[in-house]
Amino acid sequence: MLLPSVLRTLVPLFAGWVIVVVSRLGFSVDSHTVQTAITLGVAAAYYVVFRFVERLAEKYHGPAWLKGAAGVLLGYAKPPRYQATDDVAELLRQSRT
Repeated sequence: MLLPSVLRTLVPLFAGWVIVVVSRLGFSVDSHTVQTAITLGVAAAYYVVFRFVERLAEKYHGPAWLKGAAGVLLGYAKPPRYQATDDVAELLRQSRT
């Protein structure tokens, strides 16, 4: 389940940037826009690297401290767990708890 979490993080970041640049909502292509793009790229790479380390530590039973450290550097020590369900009402109840 690494790919969905990576995609759900990267796609919104880049889509938002592209929408702002293409629509020119108060921005022009200048050094500020380039700096924003680089910042987004660095943030995306940061996320991918630490999520990958966390996933490898989990998959290959690496040291618990490594998995925990990668998780903490992502903002939460435990990776997300999703339950498979098609019941929308149940998903809404779970999201409120």
